[in-house]
Amino acid sequence: MRKYSGEIGLLLVAVIWGTGFVAGAVSLESLTPYQVMAIRFFIAALLMSVIFRKQFRSLTKPALGAGIALGVFLYLAFTLQTVGLHYTTPSKNAFLTAVNVVIVPFIGYLLYRRKPDKYGLIGAVLAMLGVGVLSLEFNSSLNIGDVLTLLCAVCFAFHIFYTGEFVKRHDPIGLTIIQMIVACLLSVLAVLFRGEAVFHADARGLLAASYLGVFSTTIAFLLQTIAQKFTTETKAAIILSTEALFGTLFSVLILHETITLRMAVGSVLILIAIVTAETKLDFIKNKTSRRYYGDH
Repeated sequence: MRKYSGEIGLLLVAVIWGTGFVAGAVSLESLTPYQVMAIRFFIAALLMSVIFRKQFRSLTKPALGAGIALGVFLYLAFTLQTVGLHYTTPSKNAFLTAVNVVIVPFIGYLLYRRKPDKYGLIGAVLAMLGVGVLSLEFNSSLNIGDVLTLLCAVCFAFHIFYTGEFVKRHDPIGLTIIQMIVACLLSVLAVLFRGEAVFHADARGLLAASYLGVFSTTIAFLLQTIAQKFTTETKAAIILSTEALFGTLFSVLILHETITLRMAVGSVLILIAIVTAETKLDFIKNKTSRRYYGDH
């Protein structure tokens, strides 16, 4: 279990984010996307600062800089995703966001000349295909919303990659506190700039936004930052892509969406992607070699 602690932690993050699809849909019935972002990051920043105030006081300047960088990437990713959603379909938005799973290995190669792991790359491509089958309405046209969502995927890829880098040198809790504060400040500024400071939300919408703040943001990002200490960036991106799978599952269970063949195929592709990246298909190679030597 210790060996796979990072992977298990990231899978829990994906499950929480999957439930966030439902909470997000409910909150957007009475709040604007920018108001939802401001609420979720405000709650996260407040909770993290209060609960972990000792770590907050002992932050070093390098950790502060790293946390600010993560916070900016996080905010830009969410904003580009939100704005992109206004100009494209939710299914294309979900698929194009998942492209980050393929970008992550290449960031390591471009910046640090780290050769991408063959099985990690295969897993990344399979995961992206799985998310595509799950979510994509097959329309080949590309619009401004798609371009913004692709930029969002790049920001998420950098966030995942640098989270993996920074947790090697800095306290994960401290990094999470700073990135939540930065994302909160930028979200509040965006709400003020857009003239959306007055909230007209009902209790259901506020409760859903609060769920996003406590679970999908505070707990999920803290867990992600800690878990990435124990696994690679490519594996992290692949496991986090199961968010789409869990989002579909909870939409079926809670919002009573219909299960389709496409959902089943997409889910199987994502599961094959995880098995490929995690095991490097050793169980197949071992079986083949045993059969080969048995026959000779």
